[in-house]
Amino acid sequence: MTGVREPDGALSLVLVNTPPADAERIAKTLVQQRLAACVNVVQNVKSFYEWEGALEEAAESTLLIKTRTALIDELTAAVKAVHPYSVPEVIALAIDPSLGNPDYLAWVLSGTKQPT
Repeated sequence: MTGVREPDGALSLVLVNTPPADAERIAKTLVQQRLAACVNVVQNVKSFYEWEGALEEAAESTLLIKTRTALIDELTAAVKAVHPYSVPEVIALAIDPSLGNPDYLAWVLSGTKQPT
Protein backbone atom coordinates (compact mmCIF):
# COMPACT_ATOMS: atom_id res chain seq x y z
CA MET A 1 0.00 0.00 0.00
CA THR A 2 1.35 3.40 -0.87
CA GLY A 3 0.91 6.56 1.16
CA VAL A 4 0.50 5.17 4.68
CA ARG A 5 4.24 4.61 5.19
CA GLU A 6 5.16 8.08 3.96
CA PRO A 7 5.61 10.81 6.64
CA ASP A 8 2.59 12.85 5.49
CA GLY A 9 0.56 9.64 5.54
CA ALA A 10 1.24 8.97 9.23
CA LEU A 11 -1.88 8.11 11.20
CA SER A 12 -2.89 8.48 14.84
CA LEU A 13 -5.62 7.40 17.19
CA VAL A 14 -6.78 10.36 19.28
CA LEU A 15 -8.61 9.94 22.59
CA VAL A 16 -11.04 12.56 23.86
CA ASN A 17 -13.32 12.21 26.88
CA THR A 18 -16.47 14.30 26.99
CA PRO A 19 -19.82 14.47 28.76
CA PRO A 20 -22.15 11.94 27.11
CA ALA A 21 -24.55 14.68 25.96
CA ASP A 22 -21.77 16.27 23.87
CA ALA A 23 -20.15 13.15 22.41
CA GLU A 24 -22.13 12.77 19.17
CA ARG A 25 -22.01 16.49 18.38
CA ILE A 26 -18.22 16.58 18.76
CA ALA A 27 -17.78 13.35 16.77
CA LYS A 28 -19.93 14.59 13.90
CA THR A 29 -18.14 17.95 13.84
CA LEU A 30 -14.74 16.27 13.44
CA VAL A 31 -15.95 13.97 10.65
CA GLN A 32 -17.81 16.77 8.83
CA GLN A 33 -14.65 18.92 8.90
CA ARG A 34 -12.69 15.90 7.58
CA LEU A 35 -10.38 16.10 10.59
CA ALA A 36 -11.30 12.47 11.29
CA ALA A 37 -12.22 9.60 9.03
CA CYS A 38 -14.11 7.86 11.83
CA VAL A 39 -15.00 8.53 15.45
CA ASN A 40 -16.22 5.76 17.74
CA VAL A 41 -18.26 6.87 20.74
CA VAL A 42 -17.74 4.60 23.75
CA GLN A 43 -20.51 5.21 26.28
CA ASN A 44 -20.63 4.60 30.03
CA VAL A 45 -17.07 5.57 30.90
CA LYS A 46 -16.50 6.53 34.53
CA SER A 47 -13.58 8.87 35.11
CA PHE A 48 -11.83 9.75 38.36
CA TYR A 49 -9.43 12.70 38.46
CA GLU A 50 -8.22 15.53 40.60
CA TRP A 51 -9.37 18.99 39.55
CA GLU A 52 -8.66 22.19 41.45
CA GLY A 53 -7.66 20.26 44.57
CA ALA A 54 -10.68 17.96 44.76
CA LEU A 55 -11.20 14.36 43.72
CA GLU A 56 -13.81 14.34 40.98
CA GLU A 57 -15.92 11.56 39.49
CA ALA A 58 -17.66 11.97 36.15
CA ALA A 59 -19.77 9.96 33.73
CA GLU A 60 -18.18 10.45 30.31
CA SER A 61 -18.00 9.09 26.81
CA THR A 62 -14.67 8.34 25.15
CA LEU A 63 -14.16 9.32 21.53
CA LEU A 64 -11.77 7.10 19.55
CA ILE A 65 -10.73 9.32 16.65
CA LYS A 66 -8.84 8.02 13.60
CA THR A 67 -6.95 10.76 11.78
CA ARG A 68 -3.78 11.88 10.06
CA THR A 69 -1.01 12.76 12.50
CA ALA A 70 -0.45 16.02 10.62
CA LEU A 71 -4.03 17.09 11.49
CA ILE A 72 -3.69 16.72 15.26
CA ASP A 73 -3.07 20.42 15.94
CA GLU A 74 -6.09 21.42 13.87
CA LEU A 75 -8.18 18.64 15.42
CA THR A 76 -7.16 19.79 18.92
CA ALA A 77 -8.22 23.36 18.11
CA ALA A 78 -11.56 22.10 16.79
CA VAL A 79 -12.15 20.01 19.92
CA LYS A 80 -11.31 22.97 22.16
CA ALA A 81 -13.74 25.16 20.19
CA VAL A 82 -16.74 22.85 20.75
CA HIS A 83 -15.90 20.99 23.98
CA PRO A 84 -17.60 22.09 27.22
CA TYR A 85 -14.49 21.54 29.40
CA SER A 86 -11.99 24.36 29.88
CA VAL A 87 -9.17 21.81 29.50
CA PRO A 88 -10.40 18.95 27.28
CA GLU A 89 -8.40 15.77 27.04
CA VAL A 90 -6.77 15.29 23.63
CA ILE A 91 -4.20 12.47 23.60
CA ALA A 92 -2.74 11.09 20.38
CA LEU A 93 -1.25 7.64 19.91
CA ALA A 94 0.74 6.84 16.77
CA ILE A 95 -0.58 4.01 14.61
CA ASP A 96 2.09 1.59 13.43
CA PRO A 97 1.52 1.37 9.65
CA SER A 98 2.95 -2.15 9.54
CA LEU A 99 0.17 -3.41 11.82
CA GLY A 100 -3.52 -3.64 11.09
CA ASN A 101 -5.55 -3.75 7.91
CA PRO A 102 -3.75 -1.79 5.16
CA ASP A 103 -7.06 -1.20 3.35
CA TYR A 104 -8.54 0.41 6.48
CA LEU A 105 -5.46 2.59 6.99
CA ALA A 106 -5.72 3.75 3.38
CA TRP A 107 -9.40 4.50 3.96
CA VAL A 108 -8.51 6.72 6.95
CA LEU A 109 -6.17 8.68 4.68
CA SER A 110 -8.84 9.06 2.03
CA GLY A 111 -11.44 10.10 4.60
CA THR A 112 -9.40 12.98 5.99
CA LYS A 113 -8.38 16.21 4.36
CA GLN A 114 -4.86 16.99 3.25
CA PRO A 115 -2.96 18.94 5.92
CA THR A 116 -2.41 22.62 5.16
